[in-house]
Amino acid sequence: MSAAASPATGTALYGVTGWPLAQSLSPLLHNTGFAALGIDALYLKWEVPPDRLPAFVESVRLLNIRGCSVTIPHKVGLLPLLDEVSPLARRVGAANTIYWQGDRLCGENTDVAGFMAPLAGVPLAGTDVLLLGAGGAARAVAAGLTAPSLEGRPAHVFVATPSDKSHLPLADEFGLAPLLWKDRHEPPALLVVNTTPLGMRGKAEDDTPYDFSLAAQLAPQSDANATPLAYDIVYNPLETRFLREARAAGRRCISGLEMFFGQGDAQFCLWTGQGLPAESRRALETALGQQPR
Repeated sequence: MSAAASPATGTALYGVTGWPLAQSLSPLLHNTGFAALGIDALYLKWEVPPDRLPAFVESVRLLNIRGCSVTIPHKVGLLPLLDEVSPLARRVGAANTIYWQGDRLCGENTDVAGFMAPLAGVPLAGTDVLLLGAGGAARAVAAGLTAPSLEGRPAHVFVATPSDKSHLPLADEFGLAPLLWKDRHEPPALLVVNTTPLGMRGKAEDDTPYDFSLAAQLAPQSDANATPLAYDIVYNPLETRFLREARAAGRRCISGLEMFFGQGDAQFCLWTGQGLPAESRRALETALGQQPR
């Protein structure tokens, strides 16, 4: 039996790899989905230090692991270890999903789909967007907002980081407009996106990368759906200081749960041909302390 062949019997193995993984909610998300849909599968956590990533990928092949989520710090280092990488993952420069296509071990990036999903129907054409941060998640955001296939692309996507330099390669690669950190409030941004760790559970929880009271005044929008937005990819806590202050300033808020669920849903579909069920969403909301819908 080849490494990619489905076993005739037995539980299919899936999982997530990263370093570290103590706070990962991916097992809850996917195991709830498998159980709700009656799929005989198990999703595990595999903490793998960077120098052991090549050996781990070989284990995926040898142990017939059917799929894997990939998180920090392995999304970039994974690319040369696979048989095939999607054009999108190549463009982003990172893969967060391993899956089989025939006997070939493949890589995909579902972070882009996860980020863009809650923006469906938002009229971004001709608007200004501000991206805060330049890490792996920011690459997915930049790829999504500048995709050639995107209908109604923003006029400008500005990017800024506290270092005033780490965002420059990102700006150059994706055609973004770099800003000094002190100037981040100047663009009249319809959408402000936080990809920094500021606001994340822990020592940075009381911080925010943006002061909405200093935001540039937006011109009146002709489209009634063009409500100013704030989007935080941090999902723990669900409501960060960034989102609380954005809501107080009259913006519609999108929490990091949307991107996390969206990227996981795209992974689950790659692996099983089905989307995640409502039970998975409710399990996440419960775990994060939000009342289930």
